[in-house]
Amino acid sequence: MPSTRPDPARLAGRLAFLREAERLKSVLRSGFTSTGRPESTAEHSWRLTLMALVFADELPGLDLARVLKLCVVHDLGEAIHGDIPAIHQHSHPDKSAQERADLLTLTRELDEPLRAEIIALWDEYEAAATPEAKAVKAFDKLETILQHNQGDNPPDFDYAFNLGYGRQHTATAPLFAELREMLDRDTARRAAIAQLAREEDTGR
Repeated sequence: MPSTRPDPARLAGRLAFLREAERLKSVLRSGFTSTGRPESTAEHSWRLTLMALVFADELPGLDLARVLKLCVVHDLGEAIHGDIPAIHQHSHPDKSAQERADLLTLTRELDEPLRAEIIALWDEYEAAATPEAKAVKAFDKLETILQHNQGDNPPDFDYAFNLGYGRQHTATAPLFAELREMLDRDTARRAAIAQLAREEDTGR
């Protein structure tokens, strides 16, 4: 352990950043948990990180520490203006630029080396610029589909969207393709159950 006293100003800036980042706990996504309440972006980021850890042994050669860092920061920019559901992102072509601008605002109190690292990690993820970033992109899509299939969703939930969602990212390695196939089967089952329930309601 370092024996020198840390810089109080640097620590204060990092605490200020953490207070700002807490907002991500209140940013809601379009998915629902298994108990039926809306899922937060912070919860998605947590299980994405856990997912990467759980399957790390299936992806030898990747820098696990970098993968986990990418998981943690990939949605930080949503802390200010919130999440745009994937199904609506075509209507928001400036989404990436807005999130990056918000991330710059969110990290403004950080010491410059740490701020630069977080911004660089976000840029790496957004561009899928490395094998680690490509893996996190795939896990991000898979975790979203996993939650959609697991959630206690409203009757009109669009399961069919899952079947095409993020397919280009989940085709980049055999692990992702296999997980995608398993989750697609789950999606088809949930869609069939939902359709049957709607038909029963209509017939009443």
